[in-house]
Amino acid sequence: MKPKKRKSKVKKTEETEEVEVKPKKRTSKAKKTEETEEVEEKPKKRKSKAKKTEETEEVDKPKAEEKTPKKAEPKVKKDRKRMPPSVNIGTAGHVDEGKSTLIKLLTDSFPDTHSEELKRGITIRLGYADCDILKCPSCPEPDCWTVDDFCPKCGSETEVVRRVSFVDAPGHEILMQVMMSGAAIMDGVMLVIAANSTVPQPQTREHLAALTALGVEKIVIVQNKIDLINGEEAMINYQQIKEFVQGTIAENAPIVPMSAMHGANLDILLAALQEFIPDPERDLEAPMRMHVARSFDINRPGTDPKRIRGGVLGGSVYQGKMNVDDDIVILPGLKKKVGKKTIFKPVKTQVKSINLGSFGRSKTATPGGLLGIQTTIDPSMARSDSLSGSIIAAYKEGEKLPPVVSELELAVNLFDNVVGSEEHITVKPLIRNEKLLLTIGTATAVCNVADILKKGKILVDVNPQIAILPETKIAISRNFNKRWRLIGWAEIVDYKEVDIKIIA
Repeated sequence: MKPKKRKSKVKKTEETEEVEVKPKKRTSKAKKTEETEEVEEKPKKRKSKAKKTEETEEVDKPKAEEKTPKKAEPKVKKDRKRMPPSVNIGTAGHVDEGKSTLIKLLTDSFPDTHSEELKRGITIRLGYADCDILKCPSCPEPDCWTVDDFCPKCGSETEVVRRVSFVDAPGHEILMQVMMSGAAIMDGVMLVIAANSTVPQPQTREHLAALTALGVEKIVIVQNKIDLINGEEAMINYQQIKEFVQGTIAENAPIVPMSAMHGANLDILLAALQEFIPDPERDLEAPMRMHVARSFDINRPGTDPKRIRGGVLGGSVYQGKMNVDDDIVILPGLKKKVGKKTIFKPVKTQVKSINLGSFGRSKTATPGGLLGIQTTIDPSMARSDSLSGSIIAAYKEGEKLPPVVSELELAVNLFDNVVGSEEHITVKPLIRNEKLLLTIGTATAVCNVADILKKGKILVDVNPQIAILPETKIAISRNFNKRWRLIGWAEIVDYKEVDIKIIA
């Protein structure tokens, strides 16, 4: 039985006939019959009726070729998305103080995409998004800065100055290691502090200590949520921030009061990012090295085996250049169990494609900005961030690769107090056979203190082994009540390298 069609009635003066009308989204045409003519209805929300007047007997007929008009496309500059990212700027701060909302304001893209993140309303994994910073040639500083193609103040066409990749780190205390892994690929940080909260919150203090430990010194402080308080409360909060950062690496950082929800003072924030977090100097001639922060299998279930694509690795190039078709090595590589031990085997593969975020495909990747590369490895090896923490190196015969180590000698600097805990806990000296959590680049490893050396140095066993860049600073965490808490940082003095055999 065929479903009945919806009908509408059109009344005529003097003579009234029912006309069957086929509904459409915007317009409606009457079917032609021997007794009726085509009619056009004017849309009115969900139901539509032709208006009756004493003088009108006919309704305008639409032309046969007439179609629903298309919306005018917004004016977008041709080079709007053709500048690759040149710097990575991260977020830091306590949970629920507006970090992801700030990224949404800047990039028009919400970084929390994982189902569990959307369900719980917090950032769990590192989030990424890009944006262009544009400048109006007609407006003075700081009014000239915007993220729009046309100046919101005077309407002039703006010019792209640089493209920025943002790294959104989680603020919850149990996800501190994720934040520190993300800090390894940050060139600068927006430290977000809510104006309607007491300063400092536990993870605000812990994040600032982590930035200190990892050597991230270019900081802009965002005093967020000023729309929720009055002017007097904003000044009290501002003074609390100044007292909190006194004597730290953020002591001279600018403090930008703003509302990420409403976009207030966005131009001032952009001006601060331009001045205080410039593009760092890059060594493009050095051997290519890349930190891996994420890894994926992008094939859907049921994909034809002939169309399966290799594993995808995401992160940031640390030095040198990467090109499509380059041979690369993933270190420490593929994890394997041998008895009770876990070992890794470095994997040689090839770069099949490079994607620079919303910039799109590129043949070359350089330091600055976040990227994803598709490789030829089995996609199951990259599933669920299983290769995060790795280092990718260019593979050339006779060229030295980053060391894979089983032992580290470290020069340690401990904080006075445990960072991130609401309790006041003094940091005690390290002891032999103690377990420590080390964050090295984007990798984390639970290590055993093998020996306490002189002059603040220690020897740690690294099992399973990890790949390192010797100049990298290391964050040290100790276990308190089943939680890893940041207690200090270290520099690599020496290491014991493992002999590796590369597999294709």
